Amino acid sequence: MKAISYASYGDPSVLEYGDLPMPKVGPGSVLIRVKAAAVNPVDWKIMGGYLDPLMDISFPAVPGWDVSGIIERVGIDVPEFAPGDEVIAYGRTDTVRGGSFAEYMALPASIVARKPQSLDWEQAAGLPLAGLTAYQVLNRLELHAGETVLIHGGAGGVGTLGIQVAKAKGARVIATASPRNHELLRSLGAEPVAYGEGLPARVLELAPDGVDVVADFVGGVVADTVAVLKDGGRHASIADASVEEHGGTWMWARPVGADLQELADLADAGKVTVNVAKVFPLQEAAAAFALNMEGHTAGKIALRIE
Repeated sequence: MKAISYASYGDPSVLEYGDLPMPKVGPGSVLIRVKAAAVNPVDWKIMGGYLDPLMDISFPAVPGWDVSGIIERVGIDVPEFAPGDEVIAYGRTDTVRGGSFAEYMALPASIVARKPQSLDWEQAAGLPLAGLTAYQVLNRLELHAGETVLIHGGAGGVGTLGIQVAKAKGARVIATASPRNHELLRSLGAEPVAYGEGLPARVLELAPDGVDVVADFVGGVVADTVAVLKDGGRHASIADASVEEHGGTWMWARPVGADLQELADLADAGKVTVNVAKVFPLQEAAAAFALNMEGHTAGKIALRIE
């Protein structure tokens, strides 16, 4: 099969396009014929060696944890899926090796969900990691209808989905972004505020009694979070472990098929969608990484696998 891989840690220049062996399909697993993959910052951070203390890697490694595609084959004892099923997955496994930047990807069936019919392949590929991150953070914080949540980083991939999930729960959403992205936040149902110096005052103008919940999707904003949180409020971050020193929770998304299916169902109910900013062919994965590393794209970056 054709795939993007790298044989050592480095920048996008280490990526190579070529032939790799087809993945094996073990018991309880499925083989997915990849239609699209999404690019996430964690992909190039792994490639750069930044996560080496946390995760084992097997070279040559194929990057990519987000995938949408069609079941090609099922392993032993996988009654829930059949060849031809359209699916999505957050394909994080214990060892970084066989990712979604390839024509085929093998994954445990337990982390796979059915593709939302309301999303195209690239949108569907952009849902799992960012969507599960937002969904699981807000669930862990027990956000419920009638509460007010502040989302740091509302215009990012996780933030835009966090706004939509929070609105689906019936919450009031205040979200931070640069002024050029405020109209985007309004279109998703959030009340925008500019990030940076003076943020607590701007948030408290909108919510004088403070907010019930804060979801930090950018990092480095603990002081702002604490300043606007009500007594007894809850907060979590995906980017800053120091929140634990202030009563918060530091967390990552977990690959859970049941959670992902609930997200897919929200998409088909018209409550969640995915904004795709740019699509590259698989061969141009290095350019997709470079664009993602700039950090200014409003929406997901995807790879289309023909």
